[in-house]
Amino acid sequence: MTLPPEYFEDVYAANEDPWDFASSPYEAAKYARTLAALPHERYRRALEVGCSIGVLTGQLAQRADRLLALDISEQALERARARNAGQTHIQFRRAGLPGGLPDGLFDLTVLSEVLYYLSPADLQQALDEVLARLEPGGTLLLVHWTPRVHDYPQTGDAVHEAALARVGRGLEHLHAERHGDEEQGYRLDAFQRTPGQPG
Repeated sequence: MTLPPEYFEDVYAANEDPWDFASSPYEAAKYARTLAALPHERYRRALEVGCSIGVLTGQLAQRADRLLALDISEQALERARARNAGQTHIQFRRAGLPGGLPDGLFDLTVLSEVLYYLSPADLQQALDEVLARLEPGGTLLLVHWTPRVHDYPQTGDAVHEAALARVGRGLEHLHAERHGDEEQGYRLDAFQRTPGQPG
């Protein structure tokens, strides 16, 4: 079952930065690898789903003319807005996957530490929605912690394999990385939307 919004509101009520995004050397190194994996220096209209308190958001904003950052926690969004108050080309919105994406196309979509919160069925619907809003030639970047977490419906490996299963159907795989180990590690996969119907 997909984790409900209340799960995240409880997490953020208990801790300002529950995953140490702002202070962890591990997270800082992961953000550096995330940005390095982007195949283009600049993007016109970028989307970040699951922006949390906005640490990666601020870094992605340096590479985008416009950035839409989504999260299902209003507490997280308040902290993200405050952290990025000077960056007026970032728009924050309460929404999630599946079912929360706005109309229009993006040339970059970043899904970092978010898809393993979804059930397998919701994950497939979310991938459908993301790919339908990624313009041809656009970049899709997935970054997820790989060790199993008891509360989460899926692992990072499972969600990346689901995306990789769509390669050849409107999606090209550009780049893959693994960092860390079974106890503290993540994987990164970069894709490009190709002409044709995604599936």
